[in-house]
Amino acid sequence: MRIASIGDSFTEGVGDELPDGSVRGWADLVAAGLGAGLDEPVDYVNVAIRGKLIDPIVHDQLEAVLALDPKPTLITFNGGGNDMMRPGFNLERIMGLVERTIRRCDQEGVELLMLSGADPTDRLPRGSMMSKRGDIYLDATDELLNRRPQQRFVDNWSDEELRRAPYWSPDRLHLNALGHSRVAARVLTELGVRTPLPTAADDDIAKSGPMVEAKYYSTHVLPWLGRRILRKSSGDGRTAKFPTWTRMPAGDEPAHGDA
Repeated sequence: MRIASIGDSFTEGVGDELPDGSVRGWADLVAAGLGAGLDEPVDYVNVAIRGKLIDPIVHDQLEAVLALDPKPTLITFNGGGNDMMRPGFNLERIMGLVERTIRRCDQEGVELLMLSGADPTDRLPRGSMMSKRGDIYLDATDELLNRRPQQRFVDNWSDEELRRAPYWSPDRLHLNALGHSRVAARVLTELGVRTPLPTAADDDIAKSGPMVEAKYYSTHVLPWLGRRILRKSSGDGRTAKFPTWTRMPAGDEPAHGDA
């Protein structure tokens, strides 16, 4: 089995940092979990890069993995989260790119698994705006799926449990290790490897208060605003962590490349 994952920070694995500074994330866990669950080696590519908008994901990353030799047997696709945070959010254009992704995979005979990102908006500045955009994006995706019932889709946006603070990293925008594990369990189950959903303890409550909020804004919000003003991305200068086929032996932990 050959799995290629395309997307942004969600698929790259940001928030699930390892001691050496690299990132893991749900896509790595899925590749390793499939190797164990199916008892066969899995070859894996992950070209997702943080900060990417859906346009380069579809036009650059998708075409890059479709050009691999041998081709993937399965592509996982998520995109649009960064578009929802920018001015000029255009749902029609985004859905056109989603449909292009489906069409190109059909043309190349490659199975596609689409998935939505988790909903971080409860604790984000201007979260209500992003929440509304995420809801209409999901509604449009549901309409597409009604016309294409055979299309694989994993809906993380609607997972109420996953919205809770214990599943999120300190920046409140990216899932932590537990959150990524929960997404991985959903994807593995969709692919035929039934996996229990990890759940946070009921008493695992995030700290709050003026000092906590002040530190959060200075550490995470202001740098993000600075990048927007300078038209820079957190992914500038970064390369894919697994750009070529990497063997995931059955039952082993995923290998870790440079994030």
